Amino acid sequence: MFWEKVLTEAFVLGLLAAGVRLATPLLLAALGEIFAERSGILNIGVDGMMLIGALCGFLGSYYTGVPCIGALTGMLGAGMISLIHAYLSVSLATDQVVSGLAINLLCLGLATFLNRGIFGMPLLPPQAASFPPIAIPLLSEIPYIGPALFNHHALVYLALLLVPISYVVLFKTTFGLRISAVGEDPRAAEAVGVNVRRVRYACVFIGGMLAGMGGATLSLAQLSFFKESIVAGRGFIAIAVVMLGRWNPLGALIAALIFGIADAFQLHLQAVGVTTVPSQLLLSLPYLVTIVALLIRVGRPVLPAALGIPYTKER
Repeated sequence: MFWEKVLTEAFVLGLLAAGVRLATPLLLAALGEIFAERSGILNIGVDGMMLIGALCGFLGSYYTGVPCIGALTGMLGAGMISLIHAYLSVSLATDQVVSGLAINLLCLGLATFLNRGIFGMPLLPPQAASFPPIAIPLLSEIPYIGPALFNHHALVYLALLLVPISYVVLFKTTFGLRISAVGEDPRAAEAVGVNVRRVRYACVFIGGMLAGMGGATLSLAQLSFFKESIVAGRGFIAIAVVMLGRWNPLGALIAALIFGIADAFQLHLQAVGVTTVPSQLLLSLPYLVTIVALLIRVGRPVLPAALGIPYTKER
């Protein structure tokens, strides 16, 4: 009975399409985290920044009726929060884990305060304009895989486009070389004229902007409303995606798709009425996959040598 419901064309194609959509916020946040971590800054506050991005994105779309403006406000809101983390971690050289946890607590409290202060406690959450699906001409007409891969909202295509762009920036440009130098040995980078503080500020801000876009994806593409539990730990999964992707945008894409498909799988099992597996276990599937993937990941760690280590400029 279980396999009869799962091994069907409709289930597999629906799983693939949903997996790509659900992987998008993880991928966006992970791409931003790659920039931050490759510069030597560990940003545990991704989860909170995604929450602020989801709220600011929703508010921008709610008041303007334009989801693109909502996505921009989500990016800017999370970007401003990321500057707090950059100031604490780069300028004050505080413990980056403590700073990130503080950012998460700040964002949770701020989002709750703003959401309830603006909308109160309605029985039904207010709706905002969201991104509609866009079918790519010709490609969306390919049998079977066309509707599953080429009929998504704009932020899915943007996230996929950012993967090669991020790869080129990180590995084929002077700025990317400076990021790697700062993340490996900031003292040596500074000795050859690289402004360590400026590079790290820029990377943390890029990370915050992309985390905000990932959060806005949740409230403006996957849903059309905001709730305080909307992120549900996806920021921490994004950090795991960075680790599994070995700090490479291409690897992060593969890892994000794995988690997205795992999340879609549990949703589809519940949708088709599979009762042989407890619903609580299904809900925990994406997080179980995260833990298992981190336990079995193979290969020599390739994390930046200066990751998480505070750096103070010599006088």
